[in-house]
Amino acid sequence: MSDGSESAAADDARQHAAECSADDETHHLPAQPLFKAGDEVFVRRAYPIGHCRTPAYFRGAQGVVERYCGAFANPEELAYGRDGTPPIHLYRVRARQCELWPAYGGSSLDTIEVEVFEHWLLALAVHKEQGLSDNRKEHNE
Repeated sequence: MSDGSESAAADDARQHAAECSADDETHHLPAQPLFKAGDEVFVRRAYPIGHCRTPAYFRGAQGVVERYCGAFANPEELAYGRDGTPPIHLYRVRARQCELWPAYGGSSLDTIEVEVFEHWLLALAVHKEQGLSDNRKEHNE
């Protein structure tokens, strides 16, 4: 489903980040990205009150980083009128649709790509080491 274009939300976040003054200490760039293309990741399963950009159907998913998109203002902070700083790394994550929706009737090779901010991601190896279970069914049925 990747057409090479970035989402409108990422464009808005990029514009906001560009407007931030480079010499203002509160708008510093984040540390180096934790993930790179090809890394296996787990999308955190959290359901906070209020705005969050990660779709509910994608929380708890396992996938692969398809690409690094850059560092952008945090839309979860922007939604409340805050400045969205510091910027957060954004990734495009690919997952198989049949793993998101058990009743999916298409090919087992069909994938979906979702842009996810770094604070929603865990390295899949870390997730497995921690012995975290996958309770996707309770939120996706």
